[in-house]
Amino acid sequence: MDEITLGVPQPLLDSLPEDGSGAAQDMQRAVEGYEQRINRLIEEADDDSEAAGAVLDIIEHFETRGERFDEFVPELRAWGQSPIFAIAWRNLYADLIAQLYEYDWLATQLDRERNARLVEDGVRLSDL
Repeated sequence: MDEITLGVPQPLLDSLPEDGSGAAQDMQRAVEGYEQRINRLIEEADDDSEAAGAVLDIIEHFETRGERFDEFVPELRAWGQSPIFAIAWRNLYADLIAQLYEYDWLATQLDRERNARLVEDGVRLSDL
C-alpha cells in the first residue's frame, strides 16, 4: 500500500481573496492532518480492505462537511455576505475525495467497500 499524499489545489488558493491567507493556512493545516491520519490508518490496517474501510469513513466525513458548507452558500448570499470561504472549503473537500480516488489500489477497494456497505445496509441498487 502506497503512502497517500494530499494537497490544497493551487487554483483553490488563488480563488481566495487577498485577506484570505488565514483561510489558506487553515486549509493547508487541515489537509496535512487528514493526510497524516489517513496514512496512519492505512499503516495500521491488516489488509487493503480494512484500510479502504477506514479511508471510506474519512471520505464520508468529507462528504458531510462539503454538504454543510454547500448549505451555507445560499444563506450567506441571503444575508448579503460573500460565500467565497464556504465555497472554497466545499471545493476542498470534493477535491480531497478526488485525490484519494486517484490512487488505483485504493479506488478499487473503496468501490468494493462502498458496495459492501450498501448491501449491508439493505439498500438495493433499484433504490438509488
